Amino acid sequence: MDSNFTIDNFLTDFYNNCKNVQRKTFHKNQTITTYIQKRNQIGIIISGEADLVRYDLNGDKSIIEHYTKNDIFGEAFYIISTNNELYVEAKKNCEILFFNYDNIYRKCRNNCKFHQTLSENFSSLILNKVMDLNTRLEILTKRSIREKLCGYFNILSTRNFNKTFSLPFSLTDLADFLSVDRSAMMRELKSLKDEGFILKTGNKITLLYK
Repeated sequence: MDSNFTIDNFLTDFYNNCKNVQRKTFHKNQTITTYIQKRNQIGIIISGEADLVRYDLNGDKSIIEHYTKNDIFGEAFYIISTNNELYVEAKKNCEILFFNYDNIYRKCRNNCKFHQTLSENFSSLILNKVMDLNTRLEILTKRSIREKLCGYFNILSTRNFNKTFSLPFSLTDLADFLSVDRSAMMRELKSLKDEGFILKTGNKITLLYK
């Protein structure tokens, strides 16, 4: 892997080079892609935020992943089935870079710098993705709502290098992300606050137990 590689430099190279990728814009609440059809497509968030969501037969939503700038997504990371359709939905206006997984290690006709950089560093992008999936799995394996909340808060605190951080979700979406009942989650948040474990101001959380 190139020690000087960064996602931002990688995307900058893309803007003026490779013809094997596409850059698309999506508006808030627009569906970016679905995983029902196997396209071997990979996407990277250039700007904005998006969620990977699933709807059950009753129309209830679960948030599987939350994506922000430089996050990678695609159906290659999930088993595709007709009973398990997943959607990537824009939470804010988004710009997305798309490319086909099958083309990653194939040389471009123009031997462009972008494609060479991608093939050399794709393993590092996948490693970051695996770490995100492991984090999600760790949260879901917590038994109680309190454990899920505290586990997720610890992750956000570590990522921000600060005991105070902003939630990337609305409280409704947070409940969907943690796969818990919203009302029960709100009661647990109140208990954590009343018992002196956290401070909560708007969407900002401060950990008092760490």
